[in-house]
Amino acid sequence: MLSRPKPGESEADLLRFQNQFLAARASPAVKIVKKADKRKGKEGSTDAERPPLQDSKDVVMLDGFPDTLPALTPAPPKKSRIKSASVHFEDEDPEERLESHDRHITAVFSKIIERDTSAVAVTMPVPTGDPFPRTFHRSEIKSEVQLGPGRKSIFAQKMAAKRAAEKAATAPSAAECVEVPSAAPDALDPVGSVGEAPLPGSSGDKDDDFLTSQRSRLITGEGLGSQKSEQEAQAIHRENLEKLQSMSEEEILQEQARLLAQLDPSLVAFLKSQRGNNEGQKKELKMELNRPEEFVESLPVAQHGVRSSLSMQESGLEEHVRKEENMKVEIMDDDLPVKPRKEWIHMDNVEFEKLEWMKDLPSPRQKKTKKGMQARFSLKGELIPADADLPTHLGLHHHGEEAERAGYSLQELFHLSRSQVTQQRTLALQVLGHIVQRARAGEFASSLKGSVLRLLLDAGFLFLLRFSLDDAVENVMAASVGALRALLVSLDDEKYLDWTFSWYQGMAAFPFVPNNEEEEEEEDEELNGTEKSQNKNLRDENKPDPDVARYDVVKGLLKTRIQHRLRYILEVVRPVPTVVLDVLHILTHIARHSTEACSQLLDCPRLIETIVREFLPIQWDPKVAEPGFLLTSLHGVACASAMKFIRVLASGGRNATARLLNKFEMKSRLSRFIAEEPLDVPLPREEATRLSTEAFRLWAVAAGYGQACDLYSDLYPVLVKILQSLPELLSGKGPVVELSVQRAAAVVTLLTHVTQTAGYTAELQAKLSSNNSEDSELIPPPPVAWSQVSGLQPFLETSLKKMLQQLSQTETWQTLQPLTTTCVIFLGVYYRAYSQQPSVNPVDCLEELERLTSEVLQPLLSQPAIDSMWDLLRPCSALCNPLSCSPAPESVSCIASLSCTGGKPPLSLVGSKSPFPFLTALLFLINNITHIHKGLTSKYSSVLSFRGLKDYLHQSWQTGPPSVTPSSAWILRHEYHLQYFVLALAQRMAGTCPDYTQHASLHHCVAMALLSRLLPGSEHLAHEVLLDLAFNPEFLPEGKAGGPEAADFSDILHLGTSAKLAQPGSAAAFLPKITRGALLRESYQNLPSIRSCYLSNFVHLQPTLMRSQASYQGQNYLIQSMLLPEVRGPILPSDWPFFPLISLYNKVTNAETRGAILNSLPLDLINTVTWNLQWVLLLETWRSKILQSIPTAAKLARLMCVFLTGSDLFLEAPIHRYTTALLSVYCQPKVLDSLNLDAPLPGLASFHDLYISLLEQFEGVSFGDPLFGVFVLLPLQKRFSVHLRLSVFGEHTNILRALGVPLQQFPVPLERYTSPPEDNLNLLRLYFRTLVTGALRHTWCPVLYVVAVAHVNSFIFSQESTTQETDAARKSMLRKTWLLVDENLKKHLLYYRLVNSESPLGFDLYEQLPPMRLRYLQIVTQKEITENAPAPDS
Repeated sequence: MLSRPKPGESEADLLRFQNQFLAARASPAVKIVKKADKRKGKEGSTDAERPPLQDSKDVVMLDGFPDTLPALTPAPPKKSRIKSASVHFEDEDPEERLESHDRHITAVFSKIIERDTSAVAVTMPVPTGDPFPRTFHRSEIKSEVQLGPGRKSIFAQKMAAKRAAEKAATAPSAAECVEVPSAAPDALDPVGSVGEAPLPGSSGDKDDDFLTSQRSRLITGEGLGSQKSEQEAQAIHRENLEKLQSMSEEEILQEQARLLAQLDPSLVAFLKSQRGNNEGQKKELKMELNRPEEFVESLPVAQHGVRSSLSMQESGLEEHVRKEENMKVEIMDDDLPVKPRKEWIHMDNVEFEKLEWMKDLPSPRQKKTKKGMQARFSLKGELIPADADLPTHLGLHHHGEEAERAGYSLQELFHLSRSQVTQQRTLALQVLGHIVQRARAGEFASSLKGSVLRLLLDAGFLFLLRFSLDDAVENVMAASVGALRALLVSLDDEKYLDWTFSWYQGMAAFPFVPNNEEEEEEEDEELNGTEKSQNKNLRDENKPDPDVARYDVVKGLLKTRIQHRLRYILEVVRPVPTVVLDVLHILTHIARHSTEACSQLLDCPRLIETIVREFLPIQWDPKVAEPGFLLTSLHGVACASAMKFIRVLASGGRNATARLLNKFEMKSRLSRFIAEEPLDVPLPREEATRLSTEAFRLWAVAAGYGQACDLYSDLYPVLVKILQSLPELLSGKGPVVELSVQRAAAVVTLLTHVTQTAGYTAELQAKLSSNNSEDSELIPPPPVAWSQVSGLQPFLETSLKKMLQQLSQTETWQTLQPLTTTCVIFLGVYYRAYSQQPSVNPVDCLEELERLTSEVLQPLLSQPAIDSMWDLLRPCSALCNPLSCSPAPESVSCIASLSCTGGKPPLSLVGSKSPFPFLTALLFLINNITHIHKGLTSKYSSVLSFRGLKDYLHQSWQTGPPSVTPSSAWILRHEYHLQYFVLALAQRMAGTCPDYTQHASLHHCVAMALLSRLLPGSEHLAHEVLLDLAFNPEFLPEGKAGGPEAADFSDILHLGTSAKLAQPGSAAAFLPKITRGALLRESYQNLPSIRSCYLSNFVHLQPTLMRSQASYQGQNYLIQSMLLPEVRGPILPSDWPFFPLISLYNKVTNAETRGAILNSLPLDLINTVTWNLQWVLLLETWRSKILQSIPTAAKLARLMCVFLTGSDLFLEAPIHRYTTALLSVYCQPKVLDSLNLDAPLPGLASFHDLYISLLEQFEGVSFGDPLFGVFVLLPLQKRFSVHLRLSVFGEHTNILRALGVPLQQFPVPLERYTSPPEDNLNLLRLYFRTLVTGALRHTWCPVLYVVAVAHVNSFIFSQESTTQETDAARKSMLRKTWLLVDENLKKHLLYYRLVNSESPLGFDLYEQLPPMRLRYLQIVTQKEITENAPAPDS
């Protein structure tokens, strides 16, 4: 078997493979057929038939003409069909015609080469007495073992030996030959040109060897390019010999030394190595002896006498080689896979090379290396261990690299997928599909390094599958469909999305859009949602398909028009059922991507028609339902996957649903599959149940838009029959019962949405009857009235009571939980709509709720099983266990997936034992009851007292939320629903239950955490939390229970720094002194105004809020799509408490950018900033842990906006007071320790740029305000970036005159500025320059004066070893300090000791210099300083 080329092989290896292929005479895979040229006829000759030019002796050259024909025109010559019969005119001049058709002379006269026959030997035939030449058998000839790398067959070796024997027989005897010198054997060294005349004294050479050699060892003449090249080389050699013979030995040695000095040492070593390579000479000699006739013919006639000596050498060498070969045979005989026997014909000579491939493979063993080995996979996609020893008959060893290891690498499978053999392409795609499926399941996470999916996608796997889809071979097409389904679709994702369909708001889902698109977000900041979407689509259209697929695989596939190819496969190819199901799964995944993807699928010609016609027919062959029937084609048979695809497609929007129901006749299909019981449908039982379930879900989606409600009247008997059969599910078990429960849950979900739609019929009818022309658009009422759905409640309440009795039976309850959850949700929706009906008596409604509370809900809450459910909240929570919803190891950013690390165990939010769906539905029902009947609120006070619920809430808000990914967003959304209903119930109890205060702080913390976590689509919940919970005084009991007094007492105990900032000369000096407690009390009283401020600043969320309200309030006629907005992060940023201040800063900055000058701000803007600061102060004092997620540096950056907004905003009295209070909070030691200005801050491109803006603002409008000065000084601490200090002392030295914050009122310890000593030489020089020039004075800027003196003193007296530049700088600075004229500055720089904030200077001085410093000063200044030097004045 011929080996296949492997990566890394050179062209020589490819030529060797070609020679092996030609020698094997195998038939090629491709046959080239050369058709006859019609213009030349069948008899036209080709260039290949022309005899090639032969090398010859004499060459006649044409001077001035090139060897090749020049190009007369830039374009290739055209072939004329009438070339042989050209048309000529009578008046045409023959000479002109000849000139126009003249060809280059080299096309006629070219090289004329004479064949060289001088070296051809003329032999006469040997006369024999036989009439015919004698035949011979190769067994009569004794062959010799061949040496060298060249290989010959046995026959070629026999023939060579025969010719050698004939030459030896006809050669003349030694007596007839002329005697040659004794050096002739050396002269005839077959090594050839190994070296020029060797240097004297070299080892192994005779003294006169270089004088007697007949051939040059270096010059061969091959490069001369003429026929007499060898003669020229010989002439040069003879000239060299004559010159050497004329020189003495001393002259030769001198010339040798000169050459050795001039030549490259590597060249000299090469020349010496040529002569000393004895082993190589023997090989060359053996090769020459194998061709004795050529060797003898190349010798001059006078040298034939050396034959005897050469024969002696040959015989000795042959004996030595024969011994080595015999030894090799003895060694390798034991390793032969086949032992040769004597009775075998023509097997007396063993050819080891040909038997090598028959050996057994060596046993695989794992390499002892730190580097990983190449992963190899079986045909089922399983990872094969490196040391696995598998038999070869499994077909896992057909590869070139690592032949002993079983399995195929990804590179080999990619190579095989491009094979010309159909079976190989199919097999490769199937194996790749299995590998992808196992990789997505996480089987390789612990075994392989890196991501298999990421590696495949980077290698172009997606477009390999896309190209394979276009293959004409059905098997290749089917394999590519299977691999594409494995890449895109996760069956577990579909399973859990179906599982949560009947949960509260479970019908709505996030689109499968990757959230890491590499787009230029900065350009889109000022665009709204619609403009952003249009701009993004326009950019995607201009990008190549691979660039789009790199961040969004589905979008990339849609650009390749994959939907048209899939339609062709379903409509024309009509593949086997497995391929059809894979295609439907792929289409379902594409439909989940976005509304745009649904539109493209709907617009694909004949795609939906084909699916509805072929896989959702009205009738089909009933044999399909027979047991054991082999279904060979799914066409013409109803399929649940097709119904699910239509349902997911309908979730893309109300317009898509209307097109499906009307244009594609899905209403008739719904009636067909809903009216008939699954037992009566001619399909297998499970498939029929799934089909019926998907039909009900499709109808539920349509009813969610208020559509297809006209079918309700037609199918009402069917629905009532199903409701009557619900109690029968209590006694069943098995997978069929689980499917039946899912079907029943889908029916109840349908009835829930029909009830919601009917609840607004009266309202819409009233609007239509009023015919108010001011309304923008009148919506027609749905064709279902409240009276038609009012009779459903008794059926479902009865069934709910029976199912709740099974609460203590764990297995039965887990089976019935989906149905129980939907029944509870139905009751919540029913009573909310029931209370809004004008035809319903309110008293009857309240009595009905009291009956439900006393008969159903209160007994339910008292059961022990409910108590255990609350205890399961924390183990199953995704917030309390963030790793449970982290993306799977093989998750790739360009394919949205819901897979999580560890899967979905039973104790997870969507696990089988999760209490979240039922408890969320129960809280939803309780909230609707207490909203309608507020007198029943106290009846449910026990809900908030469950220990499991309190533990869960306490843990959930303190744990940081998991990162927002597709795998976590859909889980967290359901958990946030439960938290919201708990908070809504707490809000109702806050004003009615006297003992609620004990839970208020916990619930307020949960509400504040929930605000910064709610995801897009839940804007209604965020609005409700802001409106009723976040700013509710009932949730801030500290305001009533001595919180302000406690803050004042804390400031007294900790010697708070707030009083330090109010000093003479500041804006606050003329205001009465206000403590932090008074500020908190004022803020607490202003909570209603603060709430209005924040609600007005979130008005930009109004459009999305309207869509979210329509969904949560059940206004089906306003819902546009079941797909939620794309998830890019939470609705509100984590720093939303600073949002009004940031928004105001952006408005002022944009106005100033457009040229407007804002000298003063309106009163409402001043109030906005004041309320913002009040709210932040409340949170920092009473809810400090809530703001811990915001870095301290980010908080300071937000507060800096107070000074950057306008010119005098910070001088307003209330703003100044609250900013001072907040600064005192942020200057506490623990907070200062957490301050990090070097880390990237959220929402801020560069803190350095912000600080430069602050410096410029301080120069312009600060008025020397100490509060502003503290904000300027805070970032200049030693542990922060030196560039901030360089900006002050290098570019903005003017602020040093106005930065007059007194030392006694500065809230930050000076040690944070002076320790450790400064090591930046440029900054030290700036310190010294500002001090010497007087730009920095103690009276102007005492804080930075202390900092500069401390660092300069530490630097000039530092005696540590350092660079020469630094040492020279500090000595120069010390000398200049000694020579200063300003005696005070000189004393401060020389006698500085330690920082002391209580001292008027801010530091202490030495009375006299320490001896070490004094000695160093004497050395540097070269002056004597007496020990009794006068002490400085303190």
